[in-house]
Amino acid sequence: MKISKAKYNQLLDNIALTIEQAKQNAIKAVNTELVKANWEIGKYIVQYEQQGQEKAEYGSSLLTTLAKDLKVKYGKGFSKSSIYLCRQFYLKYPKFQTVSGKLSWSHYAELLTVSDDLARSFYEKQTIKENWSFREMKRQIDSALFQRLALSKDKKGVLALAEKGHELMTPKDAIKDPYIFEFLELPKDSIIKERGLEKKLIDNLQQFLLELGKGFSFVARQFKITIDNEHNFIDLVFYHRILKCFVLIDLKTRKVKHKDIGQMNLYLNYFKEEENTEGDNEPIGIIIAADKHEFTVKYATGGLTNKIFVSKYQLYLPDQKVLERKVKEIMDND
Repeated sequence: MKISKAKYNQLLDNIALTIEQAKQNAIKAVNTELVKANWEIGKYIVQYEQQGQEKAEYGSSLLTTLAKDLKVKYGKGFSKSSIYLCRQFYLKYPKFQTVSGKLSWSHYAELLTVSDDLARSFYEKQTIKENWSFREMKRQIDSALFQRLALSKDKKGVLALAEKGHELMTPKDAIKDPYIFEFLELPKDSIIKERGLEKKLIDNLQQFLLELGKGFSFVARQFKITIDNEHNFIDLVFYHRILKCFVLIDLKTRKVKHKDIGQMNLYLNYFKEEENTEGDNEPIGIIIAADKHEFTVKYATGGLTNKIFVSKYQLYLPDQKVLERKVKEIMDND
């Protein structure tokens, strides 16, 4: 009996899918056991301490001895730092029920490097919500995402951010200031033209979308609109699936000027009339510039009904200590 090529290929695909799924399930099972084992190791160390034995602070003789004996018995993977991390894991998550099965040990090991409890809680919840890989989460920690979002909120807002993650309720919630483009790997003092910056961002679209945040879907670059026989080009157009609106982005490699805001207002009015369809909310405009003057932005946007936001961009990671200090000031204010 001759079997058709199409049916055989289907059979092959089904078997391959089953094998791949089994591999993924095996990895998840191993990860779950690893997370649980490391939590229990931390628990045993803390219980040992509570019985009046030596405190297992980093550098203690207890950790040194444990690492040496475990290496002899089980080989690599039991350095003093890894055992200390297990202890910290138990101290930060004393109830195993609060440990998420969706996160790997690599996730938790990185989360434990975040000393601030509010920031750690935010990154944990956001990673689960957005299904960040370990590398994606690490990038967000390194770029001080929590602090950047927290600076636009009051004390109550910062606490909500830590407890629930970043929730998008209004267009303002979708905006960051500054945006961090360190993934472009451009020198800090490099001179780049707007079209060059645009190309770099599109070439690194996956990381750019991660920086923009949840809900952004790419639509087009250099979107052409014609008004009174004059052609205009919008640098980047996205659609926000959660806010259900177009997001127009204009890039400026200099300080933003009032005419840039007027130009964005023109684009938004055009989109409302010509591009929006039933179910779309009013579009949002974001001007991402190398620098901005707060009063220029205030006076140029004052009285406009369109939602226009102006943010700066940085080509290097922010000073986390400075941002942490500013967030602490917010939290200390009653």
